[in-house]
Amino acid sequence: MRKTAIIDLGTNTFNLLVVEGNTRLYKTKIAVKLGEGGINKGYITEAAFKRGFEALKKHLQTIEDYRVDRTLAFATSAIRSAINGADFVLKVKTELGLHIEVIDGDKEAELIYFGVQQALDLGDSNNLIMDIGGGSTEFVICNKKEIFWKQSFQLGAARLLEHFQPKDPITSTEVKSIESYLENILTPLWVALKKFPCDVLVGSSGSFDTLSEVIAHQFYDISILKGKTNYDFKLSDYNWLHDYILKSNLEKRLKTPGMIPMRADMIVISSIFINYILERKQIQSMKLSTYALKEGVLKTLS
Repeated sequence: MRKTAIIDLGTNTFNLLVVEGNTRLYKTKIAVKLGEGGINKGYITEAAFKRGFEALKKHLQTIEDYRVDRTLAFATSAIRSAINGADFVLKVKTELGLHIEVIDGDKEAELIYFGVQQALDLGDSNNLIMDIGGGSTEFVICNKKEIFWKQSFQLGAARLLEHFQPKDPITSTEVKSIESYLENILTPLWVALKKFPCDVLVGSSGSFDTLSEVIAHQFYDISILKGKTNYDFKLSDYNWLHDYILKSNLEKRLKTPGMIPMRADMIVISSIFINYILERKQIQSMKLSTYALKEGVLKTLS
């Protein structure tokens, strides 16, 4: 059976998925922080450029070890919005022989939907999918059958963190400033949610994975997430964690069981973002989908 490798070149991580038919053989990610130091200036710094290139070399070695028949690579916000993003794509093609398809935010949102669709039953009611990346955040209003509205916003956690550079711990004034910024930028989302009201927020991978792992360690056992493609949050658990994140400094977060070190700085921004959506629209249910863009690509191939 044909083996396929999919690489998702995100702003924070380069993610690899290897499958044989519908069987997942291997999954990993490498932290690259491609937007660090330059995301709001529109370029990939030399250090980040090198991290990304070296990460792809490692992924391609893994792909070779698995004797993959075809490899598909997709680049998102950091590369598509950087003035030297095309230089990165060209260097990878020339030196590593890997073709990278740079996709726009609309396509990214669509692929995320296809991934989430496989992770849980979206049902017949409206769901709001939220995928917080490093460079952008995608929102999709949908049910199990169709997309009603979708949009990508330049509101990734790395981009917001670099823009606001909050104190550690963050202050209440800084939280309000971030919320005010979100309120203005997200006007198209508020309009869409008036037309297509949603009761459920579905968080796609990334920051939501981290939140679920910290919650599992704090209140339950990590085994509750093993082998699962989705998870239903208790909002009381999330509210506790949100408050904890806002009051903690980086050192404390890094020592928190379940906290992925690479996300320990950005999780503050992500949680403010999530909490604002929940409160602004009075959403009473939140779920995790461990599937996202990579799995969405797989569905388009089947």
